[in-house]
Amino acid sequence: MSHWSFDSIFYHIYPLGLTGAPAHNDFSQPPNPRLEQLYAWIPHMKQLGVNALYLGPLFESTAHGYDTADYYHLDRRLGSDETLASLSTTLHANGIRLVLDGVFNHVGRDFWAFRDVQQRGWDSPYRDWFHNLRFDGRSSYGDPFTYEGWAGHYDLVKLNLWNPALREHLFGAVAYWMDAFGIDGLRLDAADVIEPDFLKALAAFCKSRRPDFWLMGEIVHGDYRRLANDSMLDSTTNYEAYKSLYSSLAEANYFEVAYALNRQFGPGGMYCGLPLYNFVDNHDVNRVASNLPSPAHLYPLYLLLFTMPGVPSVYYGSEWGLEGRRTAHSDSALRPHLTLDDIAACPPQPNLPADISRLAALRQSLPALRTGSYQPLHVAHQQLAFARITEQESLVVMLNAAESPARLEVSIPLAASQAVDVLNPGARYPIRQGRLCVDEVPAGWGRVLRLA
Repeated sequence: MSHWSFDSIFYHIYPLGLTGAPAHNDFSQPPNPRLEQLYAWIPHMKQLGVNALYLGPLFESTAHGYDTADYYHLDRRLGSDETLASLSTTLHANGIRLVLDGVFNHVGRDFWAFRDVQQRGWDSPYRDWFHNLRFDGRSSYGDPFTYEGWAGHYDLVKLNLWNPALREHLFGAVAYWMDAFGIDGLRLDAADVIEPDFLKALAAFCKSRRPDFWLMGEIVHGDYRRLANDSMLDSTTNYEAYKSLYSSLAEANYFEVAYALNRQFGPGGMYCGLPLYNFVDNHDVNRVASNLPSPAHLYPLYLLLFTMPGVPSVYYGSEWGLEGRRTAHSDSALRPHLTLDDIAACPPQPNLPADISRLAALRQSLPALRTGSYQPLHVAHQQLAFARITEQESLVVMLNAAESPARLEVSIPLAASQAVDVLNPGARYPIRQGRLCVDEVPAGWGRVLRLA
């Protein structure tokens, strides 16, 4: 029996942005239940076909959420712990699982244990919680000690994840999140720079409490199997496919994404059977509509996202083609305050949400799109075709990113007599001598054909 993640369609919300929370936490205000704004989004998520929400970061922090101050309380800019518990209950009642950010590589300078080191110095029992903290110099902030910042950012203090007391504190937080908020999994921030031993211990801890708990790691480069394996993580972010998904359209070069998909999931592929987390944008990268030369490309883009192997995710607002670019100094354009009324009043791409809903429904109705093998069939600059196959079901997906309809003819890798279009119902095509010819693949769209 496959893990629930294979059947998931994720929605990704950056809560501090969506809810319009202040950019900085002064730690003096009472909790403001801004997170309650998400209740209005639940019907929209269900309409899209979403059944899992990646929500984060959420816990008390100084600014952007990845600078944690307290792992055991919801950020007061979003509400109280009860605010999150109630939201989780409602999400689950609506058939939506909840995955939170686990930010364990680093904390903010307002983290309570780091504050203790600032106050007590060598006498602090927490001095060994921080990586390479030494008392033979001064930090760039003037502390009477030095420490390692994450990627050179000294507002983010790298943790010493080998410390047993720190591990106990972090695992205790995870246990609290599982018990108090009923979470179904974690997305592990900066997983590619976390010690594998920590990830192995975390996985053992989580699976002992709940065997189907999902651990997905943020990895930008490298071999995903290094951390996604039987003893560590269930999945990772698929940044390799992310880049090729949009650039193959922007540069009229489906060869790029075809190469990536075959390398990952084709016969003998590196990640066959691994539910990689697929996305076209997120809180750290440009909105995909800003990376494409034509809004028409959004339609074949999402068609591929929902038919390729792995787990699809939609970032809040991008289902309307919302644009946004990061700058050298700010990610705020990627993480806007957004209300459903505002975006519905003037959506950049008003038809896109309905098409995403169609794709989600198709994915849920066709097991081959969720767990089937991947076999390439055809690639050209603006056309791509591949098969998704299980023992019970065989599909052929055809994509056409061009501005005019395209004719595609492919060899079918198994016995079949006809192909029925289940994306654009009504179209049927005969298969003769193992060849399938489709006279018209719609411009800026495609076909999903069930073989019979």
